[in-house]
Formats: sequence, C-alpha cells, structure tokens
Amino acid sequence: MLSPPDKGEVYLRGQNLMASGINLNTIRARIGMVFQHFNLFAHLKAIDNVSIGLRRVKGLLKEEARAKALEALQQVKMEQWADHYPAELSGGQQQRVGIACALAMEPDVILFDEPTSALDPELIGEVLQVMLDIAKAGTTMIVVTHEMGFARAVASEMIFLGDGVILERGTPKHFFTSPKSDRVKKFLKQLQILYGSHEGLLKQSYEEESK
Repeated sequence: MLSPPDKGEVYLRGQNLMASGINLNTIRARIGMVFQHFNLFAHLKAIDNVSIGLRRVKGLLKEEARAKALEALQQVKMEQWADHYPAELSGGQQQRVGIACALAMEPDVILFDEPTSALDPELIGEVLQVMLDIAKAGTTMIVVTHEMGFARAVASEMIFLGDGVILERGTPKHFFTSPKSDRVKKFLKQLQILYGSHEGLLKQSYEEESK
C-alpha cells in the first residue's frame, strides 16, 4: 500500500493488513506493482532494474539476484535487452521490464495500474500479450484497465467502478451479456457503436476456452 486507506479492511491470503502490529515493509515485498509510467531507474540497465529489488529487499547476493532477474526478463521476452538502458528501449519494452521487476519478487499478487495507458497503440499488444501469458501461468493480478477485449479474455471477475462505487461485478460473461447497471449497459452500447458488436467475439472466446 502506497497510501494508507481511509476506512475498510484489506486482506492478503487471509491476513488483515489493517491490523495493528503489521509490518508493512514485509507486506509490500509480497505485492508487485506495475505503474502507468514505467518508473525504471534511468542510470541502471534493464537487468539491474530487475535485480535491485532482489538485492535490497530480499537480500540476495549479486549473482543470484542477476540470475533470477534474467529469468524474469525471459518471462517477458526481454532477455536480449538485459544490458540496455531504459532510454535505449521502446515504451512497450520498458513496460515489459517493469513487469519483470514485479515478477522477479515472486509476489502473491501483482497490481497493474493502467499498464498500457502511456503506450502508443502499436505497442499495447506486446504488453497485453505478456500479461495474458502471466495470467495463463496462474499469477494473481488485479488490473485497472480500459482494454475491454483484454479484460474479457483474461479476467475471472470484473468490477466496474463509478464515482468510487462498485456498479457491477461478476464474470466477464455476465458483464458483457447481462449487466444490471444502467450505466454499464450504456457503456457497453457506446463500445458497440465505436467498435462493432462484441457478443460474437465473446461467444467465440468462451467456445475456444471450453475446447
């Protein structure tokens, strides 16, 4: 948690993070974070950006941290750019390094805050593909996104927020075919006007998953 909540409770694997005596530094090590903007250290190569958390937080020796960092870069298909600085990478490549930073820590959950919003349209696909691969590998992710096609393909549960209130929640199939909220219905209608009918694609994605 970067900012303390004003109210409510937050649980991670059954542990109340709001309880007194909680060591937040220990908790933070169990939660990965991928930001809108890449937040890489400009003076460090990609592999050093990934390994620094392993050394500083987990206390790994330099060679062990480097080996784990390379594994994480391989997961996001960035190993061949391991010795490049952020300024030498495209936006999509930088975001994939940011994802590798989170993966390397082997967190219980990874939080993604609009991970494609700072990217050019042609770069969005490569980041979403990496996230899709991570989801298929079983990593728990909480993703804030406007990429509805990606959410439909990856999510086990979708939540639609409006003015800080949950207006709709359920499976992707429920969200796209039988939402109850008028605002969500209006939102989906706007999507249909902009991008065409989504129902056929939804049906196709579920048929493919059931095979």
